[in-house]
Amino acid sequence: MSQSMISVSSLNTKIKSLLEATFMHILVEGEVSSVTYHTSGHVYFSVKDKESSIKCVMWRSNVLKLKFKIEKGIHVIIEGSVGVYTPRGEYQFYAVHVEPYGQGALALAYEQLKKKLKSKGYFEADRKKPLPKFIQKIALVTAKESAALHDMLKIIKERWALVEVIVVDTLVQGEIASRQISSSLSYADSLGVDVVVLARGGGSVEDLWSFNEENVADVIFSMNTPVVSAIGHEVDTMISDFVADLRAPTPSAAMEMILPDSKEMLYALTQRLEQFSYLLTEKMKRYSRELKHSEEVLLRYSPSRLLIELENEFQRLTKEFKRYISYNVEHFTSILPSERERHLQSITTSLQQKEQYLIFIEQKFRMSNPRSKYRKGWAEISLAGKISTLEEIEMDSTFILNDGKIQIEALCLNKKEI
Repeated sequence: MSQSMISVSSLNTKIKSLLEATFMHILVEGEVSSVTYHTSGHVYFSVKDKESSIKCVMWRSNVLKLKFKIEKGIHVIIEGSVGVYTPRGEYQFYAVHVEPYGQGALALAYEQLKKKLKSKGYFEADRKKPLPKFIQKIALVTAKESAALHDMLKIIKERWALVEVIVVDTLVQGEIASRQISSSLSYADSLGVDVVVLARGGGSVEDLWSFNEENVADVIFSMNTPVVSAIGHEVDTMISDFVADLRAPTPSAAMEMILPDSKEMLYALTQRLEQFSYLLTEKMKRYSRELKHSEEVLLRYSPSRLLIELENEFQRLTKEFKRYISYNVEHFTSILPSERERHLQSITTSLQQKEQYLIFIEQKFRMSNPRSKYRKGWAEISLAGKISTLEEIEMDSTFILNDGKIQIEALCLNKKEI
């Protein structure tokens, strides 16, 4: 044999050297067909097109830099190199960076996290905590020297200077900003304030990305204190806005939304004071009238007043009675002679009338006296208790004879007409 012979190991080594030298720092486009997140932090996945596929691996150090999660079905552009695993003679693509095809990594990461948190119930309206109407103590989680803090403090001074403000200084941009924000939010939650405001001024998507991190969303969701998210400008919508109990378009707007306006409050208090004064005056007038009426009623029905009235009435009646008696005494004294004469005349006339009547009665009595009815030798006949005649007397019957002095019972022995 004219050809030289090499071992399998040598062949794989030569292929490794050739491939790795030829395919360094290239871009590969394809659709993720399978993916596995290993416990070590490495990611193993495959990408394919219509005709073939290739296995890929991305080490943990590069995975940590990804803004989105590699998922099956997404179209990606992979940057990396081809490598060969010599013991098995297998080659694969070692990815150092992955970008969504036709879409920014941050945009995809934003949509992925938004979908994930929504499925976990982070955005539900019924779990959002209500903000108190009057805030006495507030924590502002933001950069200490930021324009956002300056704007918020200015609005606080103008609207409601009575509120106690605690500034929790934190990074709001950079790789470690999300961890600091999470820590600062947890600290603010322990201060016993009424509201926590997470705030940052405007910036690019990259500048604001810390507020789209999952760890920040987790802390906001778990907080006991109501949270207001005031990030960027009105057009910027962060994941923190969805999870927070209230979203404000800007830091300044957050203060205007949650704090009352002292001028409006003073105006409202002035109106209330005027209303209160008017109502109080009217009530005092009404109570004064009622009190006066009650005093009059009390005086009218008080025992002492009644006694006075009774005493006055008694004195009046006494005078009236004396006047009446005096009048009658005078009157009867003046008419007594004539009345005496009239009564004597009346008595005399009455006596004469009675005397005549007595004579009449006496005459009538004499005439009615049974004793005077019968002449000597005559008697009244009665039969069975009734006045009768001799004609009615039957033979052998008994009857009564009465002459006004003596009554006898007789028996008819003989009867004849005369």
